[in-house]
Amino acid sequence: MKKTILVVDDSRLNLAIARDLLSEEYSVETVNSGENALLYLEDNEPDLVLLDIQMPGMDGIEVMRRLKESENWKGIPVIFLTADRTEKTEETCFQMGAVDYIGKPFVPAIMLQRVRRTMELEEYKKNLEHMVEQQLQRITQLQQDIIITMANLIESRDGTTGEHVKRTSAYVNLLINKMQEKDLYKEILTPTYIDYMQKAAPLHDIGKLTVPDRILQKPGALTKEEYELIQLHAEEGGRLIQDNMDRIVDREFVEIARDMAACHHEKWSGGGYPHDLKGEDIPLAARILAIADVFDALVSERQYKKGMSLEQAFEIMEKERGRSFEPQLLDVFMEAEEELRELMKEL
Repeated sequence: MKKTILVVDDSRLNLAIARDLLSEEYSVETVNSGENALLYLEDNEPDLVLLDIQMPGMDGIEVMRRLKESENWKGIPVIFLTADRTEKTEETCFQMGAVDYIGKPFVPAIMLQRVRRTMELEEYKKNLEHMVEQQLQRITQLQQDIIITMANLIESRDGTTGEHVKRTSAYVNLLINKMQEKDLYKEILTPTYIDYMQKAAPLHDIGKLTVPDRILQKPGALTKEEYELIQLHAEEGGRLIQDNMDRIVDREFVEIARDMAACHHEKWSGGGYPHDLKGEDIPLAARILAIADVFDALVSERQYKKGMSLEQAFEIMEKERGRSFEPQLLDVFMEAEEELRELMKEL
């Protein structure tokens, strides 16, 4: 299929020359004004625009400004057409974002070669962007596979399974979706923040790597000293993520993953660990994770206990409203009772 070129020029002669010269290799569309160019672009996406600068009404500079301001049009390459070959005009063309400019009157061989070169460069650029995107997807998937594998290894050490990671992540996703419906913390919950939260959630207990097996796997009650040791997993988890991931993944991802690992045992009213934070001093990602993590711990069977019903878990968590958990986040979570029940069945 031929590439499409839109030629914008108020001169019928120039439009005819451009059509005759380019139509053998390209599909050529022509309009005679800047206004008509914008109307054409509303329903069509050419591969290249040849844009005259000096036109009555809306000139080429104004058309170019409109293109660059539009999310849909800003990526379309533009070659300016001009009879003014001064350095100032050339500089203006490139400052506006043109990929090239062609002087008038047209020299057929030069015009054709510049159009061909631009088309080749744009095709190369698109192929390169596609290759980079594919490579980035592969790297991202590899990173996530490593995260899940690490999380499964961590969970298996204390007698649980990797299903805890899967369930907790699912409850986090549900709570985030419900928060979005209510526009809660929308200034924080950007698409990137949400994506990183979802990917980082499985790492929240990575600090358990530093806790001895005799404590993690102890079937009975922990002593005061043992409980103090296991509490260290939160701060150690934040440290492990900061020290080992800071050079290989996005910094914002590291911050979110660190916050979730280090702060998911902090309490809304204070008294949690490791830093006795309270209220909104606790990172939002950790406040969300705390609810999902505790809920799964209550309803899931472990080697030292049976799983509770949803109603029993809600009863216990309601008592911690405003203490362990931020009230409005817990309310949103508990309002999703039927969806939680269905999710528990699926998981």
